[in-house]
Amino acid sequence: MSTPNILISGSGIAGTVFAFWLLRAYPQAQITIVERSPSLRLTGASVDIRSSAVDVIQLMDLEAEIRANCTGEEGLQFVRSDGSPIATLGATGRTDIQSITSEFEIFRGALASIFMNPVKERITLLFSESVSFFSQNEGETENTVDVTFTNSKQTKTYDLLVAADGFASHIRGKMLGTDPRDQIRDEGLHVAYFTIHQDLLHSQYAKWHNDTHGRVVFLRPDPHPSGRTRANLMVVSSARDTERKARLDRALSEGNESFMRLMEELYQDAGWLSKEVLRGMREAEDLYCSIFAIVRSPILHSGRVVLLGDAGYATPGIGTSLAIVGGYVLAGELLRYPDDFETALKEYEALMQPYVRKDDGGGEQAMRYLNPQTWWGIRIRDAVLRVVGGLALDRLGLGLMAWMGWTEKKLAMPAYPWPAV
Repeated sequence: MSTPNILISGSGIAGTVFAFWLLRAYPQAQITIVERSPSLRLTGASVDIRSSAVDVIQLMDLEAEIRANCTGEEGLQFVRSDGSPIATLGATGRTDIQSITSEFEIFRGALASIFMNPVKERITLLFSESVSFFSQNEGETENTVDVTFTNSKQTKTYDLLVAADGFASHIRGKMLGTDPRDQIRDEGLHVAYFTIHQDLLHSQYAKWHNDTHGRVVFLRPDPHPSGRTRANLMVVSSARDTERKARLDRALSEGNESFMRLMEELYQDAGWLSKEVLRGMREAEDLYCSIFAIVRSPILHSGRVVLLGDAGYATPGIGTSLAIVGGYVLAGELLRYPDDFETALKEYEALMQPYVRKDDGGGEQAMRYLNPQTWWGIRIRDAVLRVVGGLALDRLGLGLMAWMGWTEKKLAMPAYPWPAV
């Protein structure tokens, strides 16, 4: 397999990392990326890089560039309605064991650009296009996949179709023969992400404020350029609050205007900087609304179709890291088994499925503990945070774990035989 012909659906982080490593393995590979949007989506919230993904960016020789584009966030501060601090949890200053604030806090758009730049002149990138339908050709002499595109209506043949089209993956649904929503675990957390053209923090610490009924205002510093703030408005619904969750789901499906109106209603009596944040939301040019989605696909490939990143294993908090690792592993297995796609994809799935499931359920439980529904719950949480922050138990605990060798769990990746650059 010297010149594989591969189609990637989605121009995000997972697809571009895979393209980078596939071109390292097969410099003459023909790679096409189709992107539903009319241009690269270079907006988005802050993401981070952890565990084995740190090793991958170092192997890509991109660590220095990524660090140069990080937000400079120094930690997270929980605040009361008057802005006074409850507790401050700082970054660790190390990559093998990280706190809530990663050593690689970077906005999604900046990271996507860094991964795209090394490959963009070596691939075919088609905007305003997507996969409408695919069918597989299985025979003694040929195993390929025919793909029909949504807008051009053309049908083309590829050696492999890589679905990197997000947690609501249309391709995943067709591959499994189900509604794509069947693999999404919705834990009742709705988020609006946007940029405020005003520095509301005057600090390199992110700040987190809770009100009752699971309402959260989460602000993060944005030094590129200065004078801006990245904002998250989150609503964590309890299992009993089915009516409000239904309203949030309906507003999300209706679009940004409907969701903003509901946020304005729900946050009208919220404290801290809620009024300024709501005003900034109305003026934002990059508003993006979503659920906090978890995806666990029962399989990651079928024939010549494979799921990558959020399409197969979306995980809040570490989804970006999983996407980076997944892209590396998929290309590595295609290098290890150059004439055996079936084995390569099986090995990719055998490595990634246990890895993505190792902390299954932990993220959403942590979000519920951090965001109580009642004043009493918030006070109890605040008391715990004051003890942890006041005694520096977070740093002491992380330091002790590192000293004992309990660093972040990494994926035991094979030593792939990458050709010299």
